[in-house]
Amino acid sequence: MSSQINHASVQMASSHAGSPPESRSQKDHYDRDREAQDELARVRSWVARSVHRHSSVVQHVGNGRAAPSFPKSFGSCPSRLTRPPPSPSSVTAMSARAISWGDEERRLTDRISVLVGENDGSYPSGNSVLVRGDSETILIDPSLTVRQRGGVPLVVDAIINSHGHEDHMTGNGLFTEARLHIHDEDLPAAQSLDGLMEVFGFPEHMEAEQRIYFEEEMHYSPRPDAKGFTDGHVFDLGSCNVTAMHLPGHTRGHSGFHIDGGVFFLSDIDLTGFGPYYGDVWSDLDQFEQSLIDVREVDADYYVTFHQKGIIEGRELFLSMLDKFHSVIGRRHSEMLEFLAEPRSLAEMAERRFVYRPHVDIPFVETVETRTAELHVARMLSRDEAVEVEPGLYRAGSTN
Repeated sequence: MSSQINHASVQMASSHAGSPPESRSQKDHYDRDREAQDELARVRSWVARSVHRHSSVVQHVGNGRAAPSFPKSFGSCPSRLTRPPPSPSSVTAMSARAISWGDEERRLTDRISVLVGENDGSYPSGNSVLVRGDSETILIDPSLTVRQRGGVPLVVDAIINSHGHEDHMTGNGLFTEARLHIHDEDLPAAQSLDGLMEVFGFPEHMEAEQRIYFEEEMHYSPRPDAKGFTDGHVFDLGSCNVTAMHLPGHTRGHSGFHIDGGVFFLSDIDLTGFGPYYGDVWSDLDQFEQSLIDVREVDADYYVTFHQKGIIEGRELFLSMLDKFHSVIGRRHSEMLEFLAEPRSLAEMAERRFVYRPHVDIPFVETVETRTAELHVARMLSRDEAVEVEPGLYRAGSTN
């Protein structure tokens, strides 16, 4: 899941297995901000109900998108994937099977498929990518639907996690004979539950319930055998390469992937009207914005998001959607500066809400809003757009 769970209603381009998806109009993709945030509220309510089943008293519930503490915040050669020894799963003994996905397997090329998650990839599921080489097959981000179905259409030699959020790692424990790869910066999240918890930085009163949720609802399985990679790493599958592109900001190690055949996997740069999510302890506003600039240079026939939009056909539509997505950062920043016409605290900014609409009633709105406000205030101070008039109080305006 995600920086946020940016979980709007998913708009998958309609297609059938074996044929490319049809493109969707920009209007179909973008006149949905209100619906997107309504869906987000429903998703987080689902999380809260899931956790509540395991505790008679739940004071606070998290879903993997809260940030309760606020610290300041192509180089390698191709490597042939090899099958590692089995790694144990602490949660389940299930093993993956090769099974048909029918129409839910969207074939983009003869080598690349998108496995559409439940409800078109809405959280808690997502859209996984299956890549077939002559000598190896990999699966990127095994979703909750992959876990529930018990496998994918082929035997998988290696798993790649795009980043260290629970919904992108739900199927890790299913593929115990496959090697696991994740960016170096997010490696702790794949190797242990403690590492995953560090990504979010939940307060102590939320930790126990969140651990239950990750393990029992999202089937988190630690993979101490996981191996890291860096920007530009090439996974050589035999006549088909998958090249990592580090796109941090959502998490420290968030990555996209160029796949030979004209496909780029965006992961949680999901292009929804909700906009970028950078509300976790391992999120970073400046890095996210730079990643949005960098990903503009990617030229592909198809762009794939893990949630919401799914398959986007054509660079022109992609750039239009990316610009709209990126603009949300500037809009939030401008609204915050306007609000700081009078001295305000981070708590007052969180209460005003710049990420969620007022009707969204979930336990960790305050922590996400506070973390987001903190990052924007830090930007304002660095740009001399605002001053700290007294400890903890900020006002728009220059020090000059």
